Amino acid sequence: MSILLRRFQAYLLATRRRSVLTADAYLREIEMLENFLFQYGKTPLDAGEEDLLAYLVNRSQSGLQRTTMARIIASLHSFYRFCLNEKLRADDPSIQIRTPKQDRNLPDVLDPDSIEHVLECIDITSPNGLRDRALFELIYSCGLRISEAANLKFQQLYLQERLLRVIGKRKKERLVPFGDEAKYWLSRYLAEARPLLEKRERTDFVFLNQEGKGISRKGIWKRFSKIREKSGVNAKVHTFRHSFATHLLAGGADLRTVQELLGHSDIATTQIYTHIDEESLMMYHKEYFPRKSEKNKA
Repeated sequence: MSILLRRFQAYLLATRRRSVLTADAYLREIEMLENFLFQYGKTPLDAGEEDLLAYLVNRSQSGLQRTTMARIIASLHSFYRFCLNEKLRADDPSIQIRTPKQDRNLPDVLDPDSIEHVLECIDITSPNGLRDRALFELIYSCGLRISEAANLKFQQLYLQERLLRVIGKRKKERLVPFGDEAKYWLSRYLAEARPLLEKRERTDFVFLNQEGKGISRKGIWKRFSKIREKSGVNAKVHTFRHSFATHLLAGGADLRTVQELLGHSDIATTQIYTHIDEESLMMYHKEYFPRKSEKNKA
């Protein structure tokens, strides 16, 4: 990594207080910009608006989604704000580049029976399987992000009280309760499986991989991919978080409570979970709409 990118990384983490994951994503984008500009004999410090637009066109031609293009543009804005602050440039060539309007797609959600089916498909006869059952039970029970589950440490876990102190985006903390089912599998994992996964070098991470280190986000994705194939249910790990929020709201939880449990800074982000599926709409309309046909009245 160049000195310039190291300084940008420090700016993102210390000044802008971005998460490590966000900082890494922005750094990758600026590295790709450097490589693109190099073939034209330029660097990000002497690039103009037309150069940035050419780079964005080049990236978009690979069929990237709008959300990805929005992240690329956000990384450019952050980088050139950094350049202005550090007096590396006197202007911002990205200032006129606007973020594409995002489609507001409804999240994928599983019904409770499908969640149960996925969890029941986990083979708990091995230490890895018992860990997976506890891990995904906890992700669903608390609506955790993958990174939050991977980074969970013992000082954040209050097993008897059934509480987690979750450290979310931008180091924001929240307390989240979990249910009896998650407590049962977590207790079994800690008593029966974790000691077998643990190596000589101790670690505070709750969930360990085969090497005795904290399981990574990529490791969680890989484990879930195998479980998904076995279950035949089309889902992602993040679907459990979406389902957690939707099931709470369907059960009568208020929006503010769900916002706090998910760790959303803006309630508008939480409001997307207030959707009701088409089948429920038909049921409610049939039951409560006052104008019923004569046939139904009979």
